[in-house]
Amino acid sequence: MKRAAICSLFVFLVAASSIHAQSKLSVKWEELTAAEFRDAIQLSKGTCLLPFGILEKHGPHLPLGTDLLNVRHASLQAAQQEYAVVFPQYYFGQIFEAKHEPGTVAYSMELQLKLLQETADEMARNGCKKIVIVNGHGGNGHLLPFFAQAQLDRPRDYVVYVLDGERSRPGGPPKKSTGIDYHAGENETSNTMVSRPDLVHLDRAAGESGSDQKRVNLPDNVYAGIWWYGRFPNHYSGDGAVATRELGEWNMNNWIAATVEAIRAAKADDQSLKLQSEFYEKSKHPLIQGLDAPGLNT
Repeated sequence: MKRAAICSLFVFLVAASSIHAQSKLSVKWEELTAAEFRDAIQLSKGTCLLPFGILEKHGPHLPLGTDLLNVRHASLQAAQQEYAVVFPQYYFGQIFEAKHEPGTVAYSMELQLKLLQETADEMARNGCKKIVIVNGHGGNGHLLPFFAQAQLDRPRDYVVYVLDGERSRPGGPPKKSTGIDYHAGENETSNTMVSRPDLVHLDRAAGESGSDQKRVNLPDNVYAGIWWYGRFPNHYSGDGAVATRELGEWNMNNWIAATVEAIRAAKADDQSLKLQSEFYEKSKHPLIQGLDAPGLNT
């Protein structure tokens, strides 16, 4: 009896030690050892975040990597609350509209899609069967949903989810600016005052105009690729000079909360992969009705 109690205590201590060790695992992919990575994948239930930023001008007062810095900050904070493995800095997205500004890195359309696909494939090969792409750049707004939809072109053993960036929500501190606030304006500058305050130069924010130049006049439901340059040639939209850390904390906390919610939803999702597999099988034989139809699985 005594020996059984001792054995039970030993097993409990080993389990507790393992749980404690796992709780100390870094959420950063690049900081984990190979052995720790195995534990991290198990602890995260195969759920990994791919924070997606860009390198582009952000007015006269914010760093080129603002989107990357902000989305990674939100992702890392969220993963601390609901464990997930966070992929290293990723900035290989759509930014053709800023090629006229210094420091912009704009990869070809073909390379963007190929690199993103191979990155997702490699993440999945390493156990990330639920990949949540956290978007931190408005210019990826069309690219990423298309990429997620394109996952249906062939069988995969993983699911891609896309979470759009939570830049602003109703409520919170009242905003001081009243005009359009798309890029490097009050919201984004406030956010960066939280993620990297040392890189924010409010004294420079008024050095350029972030107002709408209205050089393109098209109906709202008609899209032309040059619209952004036509309206905001300085690659600056809004007024960053009125940003506050208080607003940034409100925005960031909401963004982090939304990311936590996305991680939990992905972990709990036991249907998407099953439905993908069902879809792939049906797509091979679109004229045959029902999963059990003769020849469907041949």
